[in-house]
Amino acid sequence: MPVLSMSIYKEGGIMLEGYIHSIETLGTRDGPGIRFVIFMQGCPLRCKYCHNPDTWNLRDGKKTTIAGLMEKINKCRPYITRSNGGVTISGGEPVLQLDFTLELLKKCHEEGFHTALDTSGYVDRDRFREMLKYVDLVLLDIKHIDDEKHRELTGVSNHKTLQTLELLEEEGKPYWVRHVIVPGYTDDKDSLNRLASFLQGKKSLEKVELLPYHNLGEYKWRELGIYYELQGIEPPTEREMQEIEGIFKVYGIKTD
Repeated sequence: MPVLSMSIYKEGGIMLEGYIHSIETLGTRDGPGIRFVIFMQGCPLRCKYCHNPDTWNLRDGKKTTIAGLMEKINKCRPYITRSNGGVTISGGEPVLQLDFTLELLKKCHEEGFHTALDTSGYVDRDRFREMLKYVDLVLLDIKHIDDEKHRELTGVSNHKTLQTLELLEEEGKPYWVRHVIVPGYTDDKDSLNRLASFLQGKKSLEKVELLPYHNLGEYKWRELGIYYELQGIEPPTEREMQEIEGIFKVYGIKTD
């Protein structure tokens, strides 16, 4: 995975500027409590169901500073504190801008915020280990347990993602696994059983979030002139989601 040094934005070895897509000041879906969510720009994956393809290209983002972000975060501190929330760095893929994300995590930790990192796990293992010192919770997106199907769905192998999970286990770092249920792509029972079996007994895994596919970002593909292969695919029904949750419960895994 390419790591962007962006050295022209460094001063005294500290990354001062990075590119973000957007922020959500009162998020409730990306970690415990009320979260200040930062969506970083840039992603090495090309997921067929991506609802934010406008995050893919790094330079399409808004250049921002850590100081500017911390000013916004601190304005939300009362809501974050009362809800036992924190700051979540998402994307895109936040580790693509590794140096900037690392410095932002350090600053959040210094100021007492609970930190969460939402990542595909497609990262350099050794450098990610350094980042984990400042992360309280990892939200790990496993797109598919089968490597060939993962490549078809995202354009890359799942080897790094699964290695990242093993690193989280080695480090004893709390994490949630996120898995999007896309009809015809990620909902076959054999693959779901393989994923549940792989996750069974993992000591640092707190829960699995099974997320139903939606097509709310399809219009962005059209605006960007990119063909959307999943046209016409409907979200899974509530009953189908309940059946899938049942698979994970058989393996003793908490779902949400």
